[in-house]
Amino acid sequence: MMGKDEFLNRIKKFAISVFKLVDKFPKSKAAEVIPYQLLKSSSSVAANHRASYRAKSKQDFINKLKIITEEADESLFWLTFINDVEILKNDENLDSLIKEANELTAIFTSSLKTSKQNSILTS
Repeated sequence: MMGKDEFLNRIKKFAISVFKLVDKFPKSKAAEVIPYQLLKSSSSVAANHRASYRAKSKQDFINKLKIITEEADESLFWLTFINDVEILKNDENLDSLIKEANELTAIFTSSLKTSKQNSILTS
């Protein structure tokens, strides 16, 4: 099982890797739209996850998890979209980032469900 600091680093590494991937984009009209959205969503996962450790209440924590889950899923969307429209062809970093975004989305979705259930049980 991964500890808090390890998981924080994993998510930060994900955001850093996305930033590096965006630097590889070709200069084209099609490639102008995606970077901003992807940079925002991937960095939001890291920033909001870090903030979740300082939640003021159970409900605040759940709300932060909702945001993190949405941003992780949005990152996954943009990464798969990049793959689908072939902006970066045969980029192994893209494949690993898609896998990581999928895993992070699953982790946060599961955490959100568990947190909601625990909140109901302790109310």
